[in-house]
Amino acid sequence: MDTGSSEGSSTPASGAPSRRLPNILVTGTPGTGKTTTSELLAMATSLTHINIGDLVREKSLHEGWDPEYECHIVDEDKLCDELEDIMTAGGNIVDFHTVDFFPERWFDLIVVLRTDNGELFRRLEARKYNQKKLEENVTAEIMQVILEDARGSYKEDIVVELQSNTVDEMESNVEQLSSWAEEWVRARAAFAVDQQGESA
Repeated sequence: MDTGSSEGSSTPASGAPSRRLPNILVTGTPGTGKTTTSELLAMATSLTHINIGDLVREKSLHEGWDPEYECHIVDEDKLCDELEDIMTAGGNIVDFHTVDFFPERWFDLIVVLRTDNGELFRRLEARKYNQKKLEENVTAEIMQVILEDARGSYKEDIVVELQSNTVDEMESNVEQLSSWAEEWVRARAAFAVDQQGESA
């Protein structure tokens, strides 16, 4: 994967000309390594990691607890209201397994992490997922549910798919994403200069 090779992936989103730092959405089926990747990427860049699950719990941005799936039911409107100013400012890595309710204008890159079914099963089993939750998540990965949701919700040229099965793959992903972020910042600076020249 080359996140910086296409103009669309390295050029600032047209809907957010004031951002000086990019916003990245790291998504994928639970167990694909979103949080680990996001944490490592935040350490390698000046971007801020936002773990949506933690934010929902800390700010009570939910409609209660779902005992069947053992998770909070996210209040999407409250969550988006909470994030609006933060995302407008830029410089964020958002870590969540659902993609289709976030405003498209928020993100400059959508990263969908993928994991082989056997490895994913082992990871979810280690998390003590109940059988229904485990099977549904593995099936969702097989069916590429989140990848297709991402492709249907955002421009194709900003959606990238990365394998996330091993430590080496995760480290390689972080290196490539860090390079993409650096290129985005350079492109943003050039864009700002061009805009100033046109308005002079």
